[in-house]
Amino acid sequence: MTVSAEAYLAVVTETIGRVAAEQRQNVADAADLIAAALRADGVVHAFGTGHSEALAMEIAGRAGGLVPTNRIALRDLVLIGGDPADVLGPKLERDPAVAHRLYELAPIRPQDVFVLASNSGVNGAMVEFASIVKERGHGLVAITSAQHSARMTSRHPSGRKLADFADVVLDNGAPYGDATLPLPGGGAVGAVGAVSSITAALLAQQIVAEVVARLVAAGQRPPVYLSANITGGDEHNAELEARYAGRIRRGS
Repeated sequence: MTVSAEAYLAVVTETIGRVAAEQRQNVADAADLIAAALRADGVVHAFGTGHSEALAMEIAGRAGGLVPTNRIALRDLVLIGGDPADVLGPKLERDPAVAHRLYELAPIRPQDVFVLASNSGVNGAMVEFASIVKERGHGLVAITSAQHSARMTSRHPSGRKLADFADVVLDNGAPYGDATLPLPGGGAVGAVGAVSSITAALLAQQIVAEVVARLVAAGQRPPVYLSANITGGDEHNAELEARYAGRIRRGS
């Protein structure tokens, strides 16, 4: 396979089609779980580390998305928890103890539901966070790479992975290592063209669309954001956000 923009487009197109077909029922199941939580006045909390944070940004606080959403991030330890900035680093996501602090800092209520994203599904903070979510009785949707996770050993003391805790697991279709176009010279040289962010965004937007469809079918007005960069957007959004005051955070 050549390394080129056209080759990457071909891989992405194939992967998107495959993920959309194979995850159709899981998307529906995730939407059922989230819609039920919203009907119970719940909020959707989204959490991802590394590049999987992009998934949380797809779920929480963007135009066309659901208003009752909250993004959890490792930097909450500093911005909200008051920890020194030097706690942040590339290996922080491997520390299970971090999960307890993040959960305590978040504005969580019993009826809330969670969407957690991790391509590998094995890092300590994410696995521990998933275990806390389930111990507290919340619904949990996980987005991960089944292929990558299957080839990894868990970095959590329990030996368990993100998918082991979830009520619904969605496979983002990414290969082991995420990148799709091998460089000349074989696996030791590497590959380019990661796909997990693209397919995770697809799944996130599909879930949101299905949640909204369920709310509309039930005769409810879906609490959906308008772009802040169109006329009336700020006013529309502020009115809806006021219903969830203290429960959703924006701007961090």
